[in-house]
Amino acid sequence: MKIYTKTGDTGTTSLIGGKRVPKYHDRIVAYGTVDELISYVGLIRDLINENKLKENLLFIQDRLMTCASIIATDCEGCNIILPVLNEKDVEFLEKEIDKMESQLEPLKSFVLPGGNIASSYVHIARTICRRSERNTLLLNKEHKVESIVIRFLNRLSDFLFVFARYILKQNGGTETNWIPLY
Repeated sequence: MKIYTKTGDTGTTSLIGGKRVPKYHDRIVAYGTVDELISYVGLIRDLINENKLKENLLFIQDRLMTCASIIATDCEGCNIILPVLNEKDVEFLEKEIDKMESQLEPLKSFVLPGGNIASSYVHIARTICRRSERNTLLLNKEHKVESIVIRFLNRLSDFLFVFARYILKQNGGTETNWIPLY
């Protein structure tokens, strides 16, 4: 199969189910942002040395691919079998958040991203995750999106925030609390 099909040369693309839509369609924007997030999580995985954390990030990438598949599907009653996202995926994130938070100092103020490269990239991924959640919520206004996708993205942004703090601490970095200048 060739990577180029030439079917998108006129500014449209196909959804799962065959429907063609403009490349700026809300559904494309939503799953495109998830795709961007998947790439950033891969970058972060390449920066991490601990195998268990790498496994967690690979799992998250897999679940994000599932989110993108669900978002990219527009067909009523079609016989397409998609991977499934479920409550245990959200619970996985919550358990990992709790494990990491148990090793961190409680937050006393907002923190500014930075401190080391890995932590900074995780903060970028967190902001992309939030944008992905917003885009999916916007899509959900016109085209119903499974609520588990929205819950997963919401919890993932929480995970990424805590993960950024955790990675910073693991690498000997120091958090910078935001103290307004004025």
